[in-house]
Amino acid sequence: MANFAKPENALKRADELINVGQKQDALQALHDLITSKRYRAWQKPLEKIMFKYLDLCVDLKRGRFAKDGLIQYRIVCQQVNVSSLEEVIKHFLHLSTEKAEQARSQADALDDALDVDDLEADRKPEDLQLSIVSGEKGKDRSDRELVTPWFKFLWETYRTVLEILRNNSKLEALYAMTAHKAFQFCKQYKRTTEFRRLCEIIRNHLANLNKYRDQRDRPDLSAPESLQLYLDTRFDQLKVATELGLWQEAFRSVEDIYGLMCMVKKTPKSSLLMVYYSKLTEIFWISSSPLYHAYAWFKLFSLQKNFNKNLSQKDLQLIASSVVLAALSVPPFDRAQSASHMELENEKERNLRMANLIGFNLEPKFEGRDMLSRSALLSELVSRGVLSCASQEVKDLFHVLEHEFHPLDLGSKIQPLLEKISKSGGKLTSAPSLPEVQLSQYVPSLEKLATLRLLQQVSKIYQTIRIQSLSQLVPFFEFSVVEKISVDAVKNNFVAMKVDHMKGVVIFGNLGIESDGLKDHLAVFAESLSKVRAMLYPVPSKASKLGGIVPNLADTVEKEHKRLLARKSIIEKRKEDQERQQLELEREEEQKRLKLQKLTEEAEQKRLAAEIQERRKQRILREIEQKELEEAQALLEDTEKRMKKGKKKTLLDGEKVTKQSVMQMALTEQVKERQEMEKKLQKLAKTMDYLERAKREEAAPVIEAAYQRRLVEEREFYEREQQREVELSRERHESDLKEKSRMSRMLDFKEKFQEEVISRRQAEFDRIKTEREERISQIIRARKQERDIKRKQMYYLTCEEERIRKLQEEEEARKREEAEKRKKEQAEHKAKMDEIAEKQRQKELEIEEKAKRMREEALKGPIAPPARPAEPTAAPPAVAPAAAAPSSGSGKYVPKWKRQTAEASGPAAPTPTPPADSWTNRGPPQNTDRWTSGSSSSRPSGGSDAWRSGGEERRSPFGSSRPRPSQR
Repeated sequence: MANFAKPENALKRADELINVGQKQDALQALHDLITSKRYRAWQKPLEKIMFKYLDLCVDLKRGRFAKDGLIQYRIVCQQVNVSSLEEVIKHFLHLSTEKAEQARSQADALDDALDVDDLEADRKPEDLQLSIVSGEKGKDRSDRELVTPWFKFLWETYRTVLEILRNNSKLEALYAMTAHKAFQFCKQYKRTTEFRRLCEIIRNHLANLNKYRDQRDRPDLSAPESLQLYLDTRFDQLKVATELGLWQEAFRSVEDIYGLMCMVKKTPKSSLLMVYYSKLTEIFWISSSPLYHAYAWFKLFSLQKNFNKNLSQKDLQLIASSVVLAALSVPPFDRAQSASHMELENEKERNLRMANLIGFNLEPKFEGRDMLSRSALLSELVSRGVLSCASQEVKDLFHVLEHEFHPLDLGSKIQPLLEKISKSGGKLTSAPSLPEVQLSQYVPSLEKLATLRLLQQVSKIYQTIRIQSLSQLVPFFEFSVVEKISVDAVKNNFVAMKVDHMKGVVIFGNLGIESDGLKDHLAVFAESLSKVRAMLYPVPSKASKLGGIVPNLADTVEKEHKRLLARKSIIEKRKEDQERQQLELEREEEQKRLKLQKLTEEAEQKRLAAEIQERRKQRILREIEQKELEEAQALLEDTEKRMKKGKKKTLLDGEKVTKQSVMQMALTEQVKERQEMEKKLQKLAKTMDYLERAKREEAAPVIEAAYQRRLVEEREFYEREQQREVELSRERHESDLKEKSRMSRMLDFKEKFQEEVISRRQAEFDRIKTEREERISQIIRARKQERDIKRKQMYYLTCEEERIRKLQEEEEARKREEAEKRKKEQAEHKAKMDEIAEKQRQKELEIEEKAKRMREEALKGPIAPPARPAEPTAAPPAVAPAAAAPSSGSGKYVPKWKRQTAEASGPAAPTPTPPADSWTNRGPPQNTDRWTSGSSSSRPSGGSDAWRSGGEERRSPFGSSRPRPSQR
């Protein structure tokens, strides 16, 4: 880590590293400077360093470095110069956005560019192979390589900036602007996953803001500006969520907006409320909640009518028609609720929640279904005059469905009305914040409602009707669809009916009787079975007393056992509750203690901070006083100099001098000097005025006489010039006429010459054009031949490389086989040599044992010579070579005493030799292992027995090298 005396030195060092291409080192140098504790006071060069640092972070895509640097810079300039931090963050956002846009445009340019060598070919062969192998298009591949890294960096930039600005009250506008840009990024590039994460991040920021209220720079949501910024951010979030089709996030955004409104107890602007309710209508329609959808339209109609002064009658009629149709689209029955208490509570809580979002404050003691219902909404529409504002078709449809009784021609009356309604709708010109109104979306729900009304009215006049007749009464659906609708109606107790497909009829019945019969039919069946059992197995008349008591006793024991088990479980549950309560009390006490300790520590920190602030304030006041005293002294000296120059009286020595007194005295002197100067100027102006007036009075008659003379002279000059001009014009006209008559004879020659020049130039142009076309065609043919030659060369080179590669592979395979074969032969040879060496060692051991026995027999010979067996005739000659072995070696040096010993012992007393075998006549063994390689060079070339005897002759029991006397 390099230490710089000034921040400017670090910036210069970074520029030098960038110029030589070491951007990473430059970034590290600036990062070390920014994170150093030495530079914690804000300076102007630090802002330039941050600009350069962020440029490097963006170029190298180092988001973590950028975040660390911005956090450190926020600590430095939070209390001194927040505008600098704002400029740095704006620069960072601009760089990231610009890089992402450049990558996007570069990817689009790569897709649109004509990058082919052969104009007759559609795509390159390598592009075809790459597309087949990778399974993706060129655009997807270019997006992944160019665009995706920059989009990731831009998304990380938005997250970093929002994290840095989340609890900064001085940069709330920048926080809102960043959130808006992030929303537009998600909207432009359809980033649904990032949008969900962004909404969660902003939601967590607001939750932490409410959780930790003791932060120093925490934004105040009660301020109108802060609240407006937060509401604008949430409304942007709501709009983008609906445009992306993320309805769950849109609903959560609506809840966030409602939470903000409840938090600050203030109602937003009417324009924002219109957007709020318009988005609510879309959300409730998508979520299949027609009742809440209708209530949202009703609130939207009220806002438009009360606050939109530019609302036209046509738009008002269209909105009112939407409200009425939305209310009619609500099913005319409530959904059947289960008997579960938890489900009832959940439904009640959901109704309260939805009612609060829409703007109807329900009390918990009332049921949500009773407060928000179809009948209540319809009566509200009639009483508020919404129905009177709707179109005539909607009014007629409302009266037919809700008030009139036409069971046989209800469908024929409603169908033309629905056709007219389906063609209505459009964009509202005087209400641009509202979505496009399409009344055709309510037609399916209205057809279903008409079917339900028809079934209800038919059930009142018919008890049985044929399926074919009922199908003719319903022109909207087939009977299968009508049957599904009827099943839902019967399930929710709206109409009582049964369909008998065997007879082809529909049977309508009484709902109450049907439900009573189905409710207790099992109880009636049980009673009948008990009566049959009593008839088949009658109870005996005389029953023993014990037999009557025992069943009751068993029941009593069972009941008592169950009661004891229940009591035990209750006691255990109470113990668990007490333990849980005890733990909760201990936890609460611990939390209170920690909270009290935290409050004490915070109070101590605040006291210390206040003392530090007070000392700093006093020091600043002392410095200000000292500075004012120095300035007063300088002003006093300047005043004394001017007083001496002007010969004025100086101040008394005992007079108290302050900055204010000196400034007052200097101001007084300046005023006096200015007054004297003004008097002098006034006197001089009077003198100059008098002189100028006198001169003008004397010069006036002279000027008039000169003017008259000049006027006469100019008139005479004008007349002379006019006469001369007329004469010149007449002469010029006559000369021009003569020249015209002279030149008119050459007109025919001129035209001929012109035609010759034009024809000659046309021929030259045609020739040059023909030559150019021929040259271009030759160039095209030459380029085509070059491309063909290049393609053939590439093909030849590819084939040649493939052939060389195959030859190299064959050569490598052959070498591998030879190496394996050589290793195998070496292993076999080594095994064979090991076997030969082992046999040789065994033979040597046998020879040593035989020699040892022969020496022992030679030493014991004079005492008791044993009877020697008859030796073969070939044995004596075998000794001679053995004895003469030292002298007949294979060119080796043999000492003289060895030769004498061999000569003396050879004919005199030949030593007995072992029987000759295959090993004695074979010469010295081969040097096959480490046991024989060291001694093979010193052995004689004779038999092994001679070598052994020679070895024995060299050794003496007394360490002498002479031969023993017995051998002489």
